[in-house]
This record gives sequence, C-alpha cells and structure tokens, in this order.
Amino acid sequence: MEPSRNISRLIEIMAALRDPETGCPWDVEQDFQSIKPYTIEEAYEVADAIERGDLDDLCDELGDLLLQVVFHARMAEERKAFDFGDVVQAITRKMIRRHPHVFAVSAADTPDGVKVQWEEIKAAEKEERAERRRQSGKEEGEAAGLLGSVPRALPALSEAIKLQHKAARVGFDWSEAAPVLDKIEEEIAELRTALAKGERDKVSDEFGDLVFALVNLGRHVDVDPEMALRATNAKFRRRFSYIEKGLAEAGEDLEGATLERMEALWGEAKAHD
Repeated sequence: MEPSRNISRLIEIMAALRDPETGCPWDVEQDFQSIKPYTIEEAYEVADAIERGDLDDLCDELGDLLLQVVFHARMAEERKAFDFGDVVQAITRKMIRRHPHVFAVSAADTPDGVKVQWEEIKAAEKEERAERRRQSGKEEGEAAGLLGSVPRALPALSEAIKLQHKAARVGFDWSEAAPVLDKIEEEIAELRTALAKGERDKVSDEFGDLVFALVNLGRHVDVDPEMALRATNAKFRRRFSYIEKGLAEAGEDLEGATLERMEALWGEAKAHD
C-alpha cells in the first residue's frame, strides 16, 4: 500500500489496521475510551506547533490529529453507528448552515452580525440535538440544562471558562473584575482555614474554588487562562534551565545545590527575561 494525498487511502489504511485477522494487534484491541487520551494529546501537540511557529511540525501534527478522527470513525463504522463520510457530511452541513451570509441570502454582513447569527444557529442546533436525545431517552438530569452542552471531557480550565460564559449569557456574572478579585481573596482565606485544620478533602475543594475564581478573573480581564498558564510554564522552563546551566558552569549540580543558591540563579534568570 502506497502513501497518497487522498483521504480514502488513510481510511483504507485504518481499515487494514483494524482487521481482526490481519491487522495490527495493538490497533485491533483499542476502543473509544482507550484512544481518547491520544486524541486530546494530539490536539495539544497541534497547539504546541502553532505556538512555536513550526509549520513543518504543524503539518505532521495535523496528520496525527486527522488519524484520530479516522480511527474513531472506523470504530463507529464497525459498530454500524456512523462512518467517516457521515462525519464529513455532518460538519459540512453545519458549516453551510452556520454561514448563511456566505452560502445563502443573509442580512448578516458585519462581524458582530455574523457572531449573533452564529450563536442563534448554534442554539437552534442545540435544541434539535436535545430533542433527538429526549426521543432516544438519553436526555436526563443536568445534561438537559443550560450547561449540558459543555463537554465534560474538556481540559478543566477550558471547561471552567465555557461554563462561566454560558452562565454569563443569562446574567449570572459579575459586571467587572473588582468583585472577582474580592472573591479570589475570599477563596484564599477559606483555603488557609482548611489548611490550618488539616482537612484534606476541604483543601482540595477550596483549591478548586480558587482556581475557578482565577479563571473567572481571566475572563473579565480578557486573558485566556490556558494560554497564560502555558506562557508561564514556558517561562519556568527557561528560568530553571538557566539554573541548571549556571550550576554546571560552576562545577555544581542540582542535587548538591542549596535552595538559596538556586534562588539566586533564579533571580539572575528573571533579570535576563
């Protein structure tokens, strides 16, 4: 089997890998749950390539992410649920429907108008999907509420900001950042109390509340929490690398260095940022 620019070849390759008799043992034994972590990981690797501005890596990582889509579609086809063609049809239908200003006559001819129209169409799609779930008996409990459309499988920071956006649309929100800062201070005080009492479960609960409040602050000051934390992670990597190099140049190593020595080098690294 030869490589190809045609998506059908990738679908054929996946079908061959999943063949129970002649396929790859590892691929054959996978299911939706076992593949899910790889799907998330590949999406993050795409984001990483974009952040690094590495278009060669981006091409490669997009291929890896596409493979995940084909993999899931193949497993669904084996269950006679849907196939890759159904996935393509669903997304093309959605894009055409959500862009009537491009594919049909529409009054939305400004960015703001397009955004409002997009949200209205999404709301209609959500209601249609909810109706299908009700008819199939899948719609129950909190899944039927306002927040039911926010995927639980999202990274926690992304889930938090989407939950907050949803609640804000119906007025459950602060109007400015100042009250959010007060809430953060309140959560810090509650965390201190839990720590002082040694209540492990309570510490975890209050820590989660604090992170949620910080995400809320990010939303109010127009800072993406995920991107901000990734930038801080990169900064930490850079500064810690400076510590390692500084110690190595002085004939020292991490294991033998004191905290004071490392903090001094950390200060130097900050000065170089």
